[in-house]
Amino acid sequence: SRTQRSFSYRTWLCTQSRQYQGVLERVLFSTLTTLPCCLFLCINGIMLFTLRSKALFCETSRYILLYNLLFADTVQMALSQLLYIIAACRITLTYPVCGFLTMLANLTTVVSPVTLVVMSLERYVAVCYPLRHASIITITNTGVAIIVIWAIGSLNILTRVLLLLEFPFGALDSLQMKDFCSEIAMSGGSMSDDYDKAFTCALFISASVAITCSYIGVIVAARSASTDKASARKACNTLLLHLVQLGLSLSSTICNPLLTALARVLTRIVFVRIQIVFYVCIFLFPRCLSSLIYGIRDQSIRPVLIYYLCCRLKYSVIQPRLKAAIEVEC
Repeated sequence: SRTQRSFSYRTWLCTQSRQYQGVLERVLFSTLTTLPCCLFLCINGIMLFTLRSKALFCETSRYILLYNLLFADTVQMALSQLLYIIAACRITLTYPVCGFLTMLANLTTVVSPVTLVVMSLERYVAVCYPLRHASIITITNTGVAIIVIWAIGSLNILTRVLLLLEFPFGALDSLQMKDFCSEIAMSGGSMSDDYDKAFTCALFISASVAITCSYIGVIVAARSASTDKASARKACNTLLLHLVQLGLSLSSTICNPLLTALARVLTRIVFVRIQIVFYVCIFLFPRCLSSLIYGIRDQSIRPVLIYYLCCRLKYSVIQPRLKAAIEVEC
């Protein structure tokens, strides 16, 4: 009848409207997250190139450690955005591919806080033992420290892979995932969850203690007459920034249990929206801080970074300030 046809048409129109709003919303959120991510990936890439452009940066331990931190943050940001775009496009991966991407993301997640600890210890030695700094913080020792940092992350990944063996792959019809790829989807079970919580707590408690002790040591050393007050003050500010970065990294690790709890009580569409907000504020934003903090604060990096950000254009406004810093480049 005409009434039934009218009802069917309204139902079809409502369904199409909901589908259109879903696509429009995905496009909007994808654009709002992809554009800033691409911008900061470019800035991080220029920052990484800057740290390899001059001999000063390649032969100074703190700049080598900064390069390692930026590299880990850049890889983490790129992987996070890749997984987000895959999920937004409703593309499902196979379990091996998803496992590789999530494990690589976990590796860089561990590298960042451990690198912050080593950088804090380097600042502590520079302020408290200035005469022995050159003999303790050498290029060789810095390389060994970076190898140990990546070894800690690799051991964590190896342990996760071994715990993943309890995942019920045999009960699956195929290796194709039914949902989008995420760390929650690759959770192995109760033993894996217990290990993840224990490792995260141990990592961030030890990192917090190390950075806090370094900060206290620098404050105590700053009160002595033999210590350079300006250098000690800069070191204190740097260590405080390291604590902030560590706190932001910790917030990204405790996000997964919170999302798991929210998934049980919220509808799927509300949960996805909250997950996107968490992704931008907790995962994406902290990965952009390192390049901004050190690119703006460091007097040696800032002029060279501006030079490359301006595509080597010698504007009269910035040329006097850049001339001394980029003389080698020119």
